[in-house]
Amino acid sequence: MIDSQPDEGAHSTRNSLLARPAVQIAYFVSDIRQAAARMNATFGAGPFHVVERIELASGEHRGRDCPFVHSSAYGQWGNVMMELVQQDEEGPSPFRDMYAPGQEGLHHIATFVDDVQQAIDAYAQAGLPLAARAVTLGGTEFAFVDATATLGHMIEIYVPDTGLRRFYDFVRDSAVNWDGSEPVRTL
Repeated sequence: MIDSQPDEGAHSTRNSLLARPAVQIAYFVSDIRQAAARMNATFGAGPFHVVERIELASGEHRGRDCPFVHSSAYGQWGNVMMELVQQDEEGPSPFRDMYAPGQEGLHHIATFVDDVQQAIDAYAQAGLPLAARAVTLGGTEFAFVDATATLGHMIEIYVPDTGLRRFYDFVRDSAVNWDGSEPVRTL
């Protein structure tokens, strides 16, 4: 739990962090296609759009360079995006911080922020340290804040730039009036 007796500044920082809604829930899995089919069959989530071997322009994990190449499947689960993520190349990563090979589970929730560095600083002041920070090939910066000690998962943060908003809209819109066919698709 975050300090139960925060001072005035810590209280307003905590409230501003908690006021940000989750826009995505993500599970770390061994196989994104199998997990997408399972999430569709169990919860009706989808359709899932698979992006394989996502490479980053840059990545840092716990202060060290780290590419953490991964694949993800993105689908809609009610009002929130669901991401299923697998690590494609072994090595240190925000995923391995929580799960060994063969293990699966909730990894992070994502939220939009106005400024990545300011959000990292605010989370750090609230006792939630930076685990990883990266930039996609398209230029979108994101970070994982380590909330495992208090929430049991990471928090992913990013600024909702035009490309990111378009992608969220695409995933959401593909679920509108979806007839359940082709629950797993490759992008």
